[in-house]
Amino acid sequence: MFRHVKKNLIGLSLDQIKRELQPLSAAKPYTALQIWQQMYRHGSTQFNQMTNLPTGLREELNQHYTIDYGRVQLDKTSVDGTRKWLVGYDDPRAVVESVLIPEPKRQTLCISSQIGCSLRCSFCHTGTQKLLRNLTAGEIVGQVMLAMRSQNQRLLSHMVFMGQGEPLYNWKNVRQAIEVLIHPQGLHFGKHRITVSTSGVVPLIPDIADLGVSLAISLHATRNDLRDVLVPLNKTFPMDLLLDACTQYVKRLGSQRITFEYVMLDGVNDSIAEARDLIKLLKQLPAHVNLIPFNPWPGSAYKTSKPDQVQRFAETVQKGGIHCTVRRPRGQDILAACGQLRSSEERKTAAL
Repeated sequence: MFRHVKKNLIGLSLDQIKRELQPLSAAKPYTALQIWQQMYRHGSTQFNQMTNLPTGLREELNQHYTIDYGRVQLDKTSVDGTRKWLVGYDDPRAVVESVLIPEPKRQTLCISSQIGCSLRCSFCHTGTQKLLRNLTAGEIVGQVMLAMRSQNQRLLSHMVFMGQGEPLYNWKNVRQAIEVLIHPQGLHFGKHRITVSTSGVVPLIPDIADLGVSLAISLHATRNDLRDVLVPLNKTFPMDLLLDACTQYVKRLGSQRITFEYVMLDGVNDSIAEARDLIKLLKQLPAHVNLIPFNPWPGSAYKTSKPDQVQRFAETVQKGGIHCTVRRPRGQDILAACGQLRSSEERKTAAL
């Protein structure tokens, strides 16, 4: 029997909603903006909540459309306040994770862009999960709306596309989601408060500048032979091409600083010589190096660098004139490293 599937308005652009409403007899030229502001400024998820719309129009909208963020299947909070959600969609296999990281002066949401990942970075647990599909723009924006709802509609201060998946392998939907998030008539997030992280999809890196949002590069090595192992995408887009794309990003956007993420692996990439190589590699760019102590996972071949070695590495980079910070582990007690929560749930499901 045919089941009518309502179209989700979350993630559509304002112009797309205007086109959707054209066949509706009770819709006015300004109706799309009214719905848009109800969804994003007031957090309305039911058309009957939109009392500024005529009753007949609300009934008609309810027949054809929905406002769906996705369904929270698991909600865990760490002792340090980090909160992690497992979010599901209509496909029972379609499950992603997002993480809210609270700090005294900021609330950062880590967003997923794909279900699984195809890059197979050797140090990353998410890379052990096969790619199922891209997320839609609505599923990406839905993660933000779920996080805001958990904060009583309080606006987040920062968003980072550093969850599951490679954002630039889903650029069409990621781009549309960002355009929805920064729209001045809606949530109006500041562009500089949104960061897109990539493992190095070189052809699309300059396009990130066109949106005006921040860029992060998953670097993790200072030479091609090692990066080929850690980040296999490097075999397609080696470091000279990657750094040239970063230069093009800076030229398009101005002096915007690029974050270079560098996971610290004991005896693999954490020597002082490699810290000096990193300085040489990045000295021509407005760079910020973010050192990430490796978070071990079952079956991983790597170990975390010793804390004193991480500190020496950071000090060397800083003395070389490059801003460098060490990321403080968050949410370890709830397995809040990228991909681990979903993997944990998959193992539980398999055991049933």
